[in-house]
Amino acid sequence: MLLAVGQEKMGLHCPELVKAMGAFGGGVASSGRVCGILVGAVALVSSLYSRATPEEKEDRNMWRYSAKLTRRFEEMTRQYGSVDCRDIACIDWRDREAVKFFYNDPQGRRHICMQLVEDMAEYLGQLLDEAPPKEV
Repeated sequence: MLLAVGQEKMGLHCPELVKAMGAFGGGVASSGRVCGILVGAVALVSSLYSRATPEEKEDRNMWRYSAKLTRRFEEMTRQYGSVDCRDIACIDWRDREAVKFFYNDPQGRRHICMQLVEDMAEYLGQLLDEAPPKEV
């Protein structure tokens, strides 16, 4: 989700990249590990500043902005114990009934995830607004 939002902000359109991120929901393949919000934000930065071949020069801003995103997400999620989906959402994504409850419970933890998406998208947007063009 964050990757798609970032692409839109940057005027990019790469549905294949968005599709490639599909299995990162639920904490990397529904494992509950690192939250897809962070993974998506870092993936967008990588798509902007990384290299496509070993011969290309890697832009140091990839590392700089990825580190900033990671630090900010760690701050945002400190109260939940980690950047892991299992700690933030408190759900076993492989349990279909739990997933239904997660999406349908108006008092549930889904609002936490949605707020994190919003907050991280805002921070990512600020970083991108301040970002210099890719080094050549």
